[in-house]
Amino acid sequence: MPKIKSPRKPRARSKKTPVPRLTAQEIIKLLGPSYGPFEHARRLDPAEEVVFTILSQHTSDTNSERAFHRLMEEFGSLEAVAQGDVERIAQAVNIGGLARIKAPRIKRVLNLILEKQGNLNLTFLAEMPLKEAKAWLRELPGIGPKSAAVILCFSLGMPAMAVDTHVHRVSKRLGLIGPKVNADNAHDILEAMVEPQEVYPFHVALITHGRRVCKAPRPRCAECVLAFGCPSRDLFLAPAKTA
Repeated sequence: MPKIKSPRKPRARSKKTPVPRLTAQEIIKLLGPSYGPFEHARRLDPAEEVVFTILSQHTSDTNSERAFHRLMEEFGSLEAVAQGDVERIAQAVNIGGLARIKAPRIKRVLNLILEKQGNLNLTFLAEMPLKEAKAWLRELPGIGPKSAAVILCFSLGMPAMAVDTHVHRVSKRLGLIGPKVNADNAHDILEAMVEPQEVYPFHVALITHGRRVCKAPRPRCAECVLAFGCPSRDLFLAPAKTA
């Protein structure tokens, strides 16, 4: 791949200036020096990741981590959580927000897994085709496309593309997905753009860029190494001066 250079301080283009479209591979390469190396680090075992993912919904990473640790400190194991009182679970995870919704959901999900499998070992998902593993998880209450992808990617190292608000926003601004494509549909579209071994780097590159540079509502286009190939940058930059 030829080396791609971006202007230091991009300005809005004239209407006649063509916009080069970046590929997923080029995006990974360009963002690598800033956010890499993109080394896959597994976080929790799959059942723990299921619970952590539920706790992370509609809250910050910090609060969801605290809620998970408090839950485990209170009960000691997920098996104990499954048998625990909902009110006690809610008190343990209260710091994560929406405890009255998340506590019964966690208990229900854990008991559904126990009913299906007889235990809370979900490592068998890694042996399934990706599509089937996603479908299995999505049968659990509160586990949608994003949550299923997070569990499979971060816990089992499977090539599932997790699309959160940052990934969705950056992908749309870069023209990787259409303006009307929602986050749920974006998972399969973005996943298909790269080889399986590139899914994790692609996810980390986009989510980190969304958090640090391509923010909502004010992206820092003047600092963006992708600005030269971003079809949306002119929406946020002052128009170029004409002679």
